[in-house]
Amino acid sequence: MLVVSHVSKDYESPQGSIAILNDASLAVARGEAAAIMGPSGSGKSTLLYIAGGLERPTTGTVLLNDINPYTLNDDDAAVFRGVTVGFVFQDHCLLPQLTVLENVLAPTLIDDPSQARAHVDHARSLLARVGLEHRLTHRPAQLSGGEKQRAAIARALIRRPTVLLCDEPTGNLDEHNADMVADLLVSLHSSTSVALLLVTHSSAVAGRFARRYTITNGRLVNAS
Repeated sequence: MLVVSHVSKDYESPQGSIAILNDASLAVARGEAAAIMGPSGSGKSTLLYIAGGLERPTTGTVLLNDINPYTLNDDDAAVFRGVTVGFVFQDHCLLPQLTVLENVLAPTLIDDPSQARAHVDHARSLLARVGLEHRLTHRPAQLSGGEKQRAAIARALIRRPTVLLCDEPTGNLDEHNADMVADLLVSLHSSTSVALLLVTHSSAVAGRFARRYTITNGRLVNAS
């Protein structure tokens, strides 16, 4: 469960305080999905990072599974995020020197070595579900843009998070691959019961979600 309550975010500049978000609230339960639309610079990515425990809000609260990550110290917050939240970014952020399978397994390297076999089995299963079972030993340079993003989605799910946050996951893709990735996210969210929150500037991508918000000038409005 993700609950964002009355969140605001201000940044200081030489010209004074700049409001990026203003009193934004939303909730996404396990098995639910929502999309946030808005133009570049509207604050939608900032809201996503605050929701995922990456950027502290100026005011307001965030609860992930009833825990406020901003009340934890830095080490505990990092551990908590690692097991609770999966992130998918516009840039796939795959490590170029690793194979697809190794990239997906990278977040598990801090876990007990006794879990390694189970992680490998889970990674292979995820890669099969995203259609990359034939690419396990390939490196990112050998993949298409859509394949890289599908590998990034598998990596985001490797530790079985309860919340999946996606920041413009189709922004760098052509229309065909964008459709594939959007359809894949909707399918995976329903089968894994994660709470899915996605930000996008694409009305076609947002249209796949029953719940949609728009954000303009820092204000979040329920659009569906």
